[in-house]
Amino acid sequence: MIHTSNYWIGHFKANAFQKRVDWDKFPEISEAEINTILSSLQAWQLGETSEGLHLIAAATKYANKVNDQAYIEAIKLFIKEEQKHGGNLGRYLDKINKARIKKDWGDSLFRKIRYFNTSMELWTLAVITVESTAQIFYQALKNATNCSLLKQICTDILIDEAYHITFQTERMDMIFQHKSSFSKLWRAPAYKVFFYATSLLVWFAHKKIFNAGGLDFKSYCRKMRYKYARTLKTITATSGYIQFA
Repeated sequence: MIHTSNYWIGHFKANAFQKRVDWDKFPEISEAEINTILSSLQAWQLGETSEGLHLIAAATKYANKVNDQAYIEAIKLFIKEEQKHGGNLGRYLDKINKARIKKDWGDSLFRKIRYFNTSMELWTLAVITVESTAQIFYQALKNATNCSLLKQICTDILIDEAYHITFQTERMDMIFQHKSSFSKLWRAPAYKVFFYATSLLVWFAHKKIFNAGGLDFKSYCRKMRYKYARTLKTITATSGYIQFA
């Protein structure tokens, strides 16, 4: 089922009042755990703090085209929720007296790509892929530590990300189903190549945490195949959604 933009506005506004992290907790984390997770934690914290101006611009262009002005507000609230994740990760770094970095090669690459991207289709494809890897990353991070505060932060993000993927997958379905039959033929393999190429980059950038969280390369790939089957493969095979208010 595809939800309307107004539905998602209501969801994001309601979710903003959910408080799942107890900041009175002390970050009980060992030096060994910090050494394992720190570089990846810093990189993901940076990635979650984007202002999203280029995404908002693409969403505005798209919303005007399809006459769905509420979608712009939904995207802004989605970005705000991602920024909350960055804020929470940053607050945790502050608590363990570790720096918030200002530059990371993965974040820099993604920023360069999105700087030139005005297509809502490409934006949605990228977000679905990154959010899918994020779910696996934060679960691995949660498993890799005994710190209850960090576990709470990861749980909060994982709950949000599940809805984010649904939000983006529904929109991708709308976009894909309006393409011509010929366009659909080449888009299906193109989406797949992008999804798995990005997944590989994430693995090699953060395999230390994935390993610490109990994942080897084979199990990571298996999880990503599952994510692909639940999102892009379903969309490109057939549209099974029903729109309702």
